[in-house]
This record gives sequence, structure tokens and C-alpha cells, in this order.
Amino acid sequence: MPTQYEEIGQRVKAFRMASGISAEEVAQRIGISRTALYRVEKGEIAKIDTLERLSELLEVSMPTLLGVGIEYMASAVSYFERTRQLEERADQIIVLASPVSFLLASDRFSAVMEKTLRESVPADHPQRAKYLADADQVAAILEERKKTYMRRRPSIVNLLSAEQIARFLQAGLMGKLDLPEAVRQERLAGARAEIEHLVKMLEADDLGVQIGLVTDILPHNGFQIFRQADRSTLTISPFRLGEHPNIRVGVAMLTSAPEALKLHEKIVKEAWRTALKGEEAADYLRGLLASDSVPLPAVPALAAEPPVAKRKAAARNGK
Repeated sequence: MPTQYEEIGQRVKAFRMASGISAEEVAQRIGISRTALYRVEKGEIAKIDTLERLSELLEVSMPTLLGVGIEYMASAVSYFERTRQLEERADQIIVLASPVSFLLASDRFSAVMEKTLRESVPADHPQRAKYLADADQVAAILEERKKTYMRRRPSIVNLLSAEQIARFLQAGLMGKLDLPEAVRQERLAGARAEIEHLVKMLEADDLGVQIGLVTDILPHNGFQIFRQADRSTLTISPFRLGEHPNIRVGVAMLTSAPEALKLHEKIVKEAWRTALKGEEAADYLRGLLASDSVPLPAVPALAAEPPVAKRKAAARNGK
């Protein structure tokens, strides 16, 4: 069970990462050593005035930093980092995310995802450099999330929207619309391959992974519930991967408020009751794949890109 100070430290780290300010500069600007800052992030007791200076510098309220009420995150970096931290301890994860749930996505999706994140940043955006850096950070965090999931294997309940999957098959795995035709065809094939991967997961009938395909309406914004023995946490996020990814616009929220959890758990229970599951869901998706009007190009073999950290190291060495 994490202590209150450990959770404060996790929030400090998430918001510090999103700020784009190095740990050394943060420490210098609030008047402590870098070692002292790392101790705060690891969950050691911090002085109130230190937290107040961090709150001001990182532009986050003290209630959010202390975990009082709702945490608000206007940065995809801080949101995905907080998600990673929650997954480190969760026993069960309930996910409403369409058309792709990252932890269950294929290796192919992970290989293409960073490209789509960078594509989603307009070439003429005044903060393009910042958002490209955010895309690199998000990709690195997601890489760590996948490693954590493969190591811990918490149980997952995943609700997916059949309507959003159908749109995904038509739109493809793209970060923008004006891609060269050859790339567009490749990304359309990538979307089909991802749904074929989902069909295989449904057929595998893994007891640790429960997937429900919802043919009725679902909330547009995704949410997740992280369950531990002693508490549950809800996250609601506008940030999305896959179809028309968004890591720039919106405000994510995180809370353990009983009422919020109860209302969202009710949505899950009602959607799960009527959702298609197992072979029935697999047959439905096969029907979507068969009736898809998009031409069916051969899926080219994509070489997985090296992890972000390796690429950056190679760049520093001039390779």
C-alpha cells in the first residue's frame, strides 16, 4: 500500500515530466538540491513550503498535488505517467477505450504508434517542438506501461465500441489525413491487422483478459478504473491513441471519490451485460472485416523501431 507521501511524489514526478523542465532546473528554481527533489519524488516527507514552490513552478494546484478531491491534468505526458504509476499496483484494470486498448494492442501497433503521434502535430503549429517532445515522452511512457503489464499481468476488463471499430477500419491507423497514398494504404492495412489481432484474443479466451464488444452507445471520452485491495481510482481522459490520436488538447481527471466510481462502475455493468463476448464478438468483428469497403492491401512487414531511449542514445553518438 503506497503512503500519502509516495503518492504525492508520484504526482510531483508526473507534473514535472509534463512541464518540460529538467529535474536539475526545477531543483534550482525552488531552492533545493537535485537529490532532495528526487527524494520528494520517491515519497520521502517533503516540507509544505517545498510543495508550495513546486505547485507554483509546475502550475498545478496544491489540492491536485496533494491528491485532495480531483487531480486535473492538461498534459498527455502527466496523464500517461499517472496511468503508468497506477498500473504498477493495480490488481484489476477496467478499460473503456476504443478502438484500441493499448495494453492489449499488438506489437505492430506499438511500432507504428509513435509515428502517428508525431503526425498528429500540425507542421505549422507554433508549439510544434514542444508537442513533438511530448510525443517522444508519451511513447517512452507507453513502452514502460507495456513492460509493466507483461511483467505483472493484472486482470483486464475491456469494453470496446463496435461503431468506433468500424470507423477505425475505414479511417486507418493515421495521425493526419494528408499522407502519401502508399502510406495511407499501409495504415489501413495496419488497422485491419489490429482488429484481426483482437479477434485472436477473443478466440484465445484468456481468463485474465475479458473483452466486451458494445454495439450500443458508449461515452466518447474513455475512462479506466484501477482496482487495488484497499482502494480504486478512476481516470477520465480525452487523450487517445490509434484513430486520430490526440495528445495535445483536453483535460484528464483522476479521482477516488466513491460517487464517481459508483456511477462509472454502473456504466461498465450495464454495458457488459449486453456486450458481445467470446466467439460471438469474434464473429461480429469478422463480419466487419468481410464487409469493409476499404480495399484490402497486403499487410507489409513493419520493422519495429528501437525503443525511444536507444534512438536518442544513437543520435547523441552520431549514429
